[in-house]
Amino acid sequence: MAYGILLLRVIVGLVLFAHGAQKLFGWWGGHGIRGTGGFFAGLRFRMPTAMAMVAGVSEASGVLFAAGLLTPFAALLMTSTMVVAVGSVHIKNGLFLSNNGYEYNLVLWSASIAVAATGPGRFSLDNAFGWADNISGLWWGVGVLALSFAGAGMVLALRTPAPPAAEAAPTEGATG
Repeated sequence: MAYGILLLRVIVGLVLFAHGAQKLFGWWGGHGIRGTGGFFAGLRFRMPTAMAMVAGVSEASGVLFAAGLLTPFAALLMTSTMVVAVGSVHIKNGLFLSNNGYEYNLVLWSASIAVAATGPGRFSLDNAFGWADNISGLWWGVGVLALSFAGAGMVLALRTPAPPAAEAAPTEGATG
């Protein structure tokens, strides 16, 4: 089991770290803070550059997750960002990634919660420091799950209101 958790933690953590580095530094084809802030402005986030920084740091916490350091806290940052991504971009596209849907976010979210609940495993810094048993377990997983929705819900609710839909133009042949 320890090797399986290690593999899961390292892959999920480093993938999310890479996404954060794209947002923060423009690495690996990313757009950096300014480009990501511009994208976030289009998604109606208030203070889009600051939100780009928060999203980048939250995803970059994947390096903590990969190392198994403060695992449930890293999981919380990562899962909250996944819920915001789904709520602001992917939900309208359905499940499948081929349609820019949320399946990728769902897998990362669920894997992160599973590790928070089961613990980072024998090959982790949390375990080396003797913390693993104190900061993992069912209730830690439930807490990450609940707080990921609560925090992301607040972020999504605080976006600027959508502009009112334009009034539908009368169709040809319509009478007034």
